[in-house]
Amino acid sequence: MPTKTQIRTSCTVAAVVLVAVLSLQNVNHAQEKKAMDMNVKRITPVLFVKEIEPVLPFWVDKLGFTKTIEVPHGNKIGFVALQKGSTEVMYQGYASVEEDMPLIAETRKGPTFLYIEVDNLDAVRNALKDSKIVQPERTAFYGMREIGFQEPGGHYVTFAQPVAAAQH
Repeated sequence: MPTKTQIRTSCTVAAVVLVAVLSLQNVNHAQEKKAMDMNVKRITPVLFVKEIEPVLPFWVDKLGFTKTIEVPHGNKIGFVALQKGSTEVMYQGYASVEEDMPLIAETRKGPTFLYIEVDNLDAVRNALKDSKIVQPERTAFYGMREIGFQEPGGHYVTFAQPVAAAQH
């Protein structure tokens, strides 16, 4: 049978362990709360391509985006940021990313898929009439009218416009 001293020691050890565990939980909770308190201002995709030049007419000439940043890489463009309103997309060439960020040089894994909500799908379809359609226009069950294209860099871009709610 345990003595009173052994029981007190066991209880003290259990209390110390409990306090330590609760303290760690409070620290973790405080760190999680700090992350949740931050505001996300923007998420911008960076698409990796063999060459940037062929994608520029798709975004700039046809869709009206503006080059806000252009970084050369040798005699080519190594990086570009394109913006229209508050929407931004960035491109970086494979050779540029291999030099710039060698730890992620395996960027040639495949295409990226972008889903862009617009207010005038007809204007997009007309602007991209000579581009490769990979998803014919449709109205999806979730209330979006959509059409998908493959841009010259090999990535897929679906443009979507909300469909007006049915009147009963």
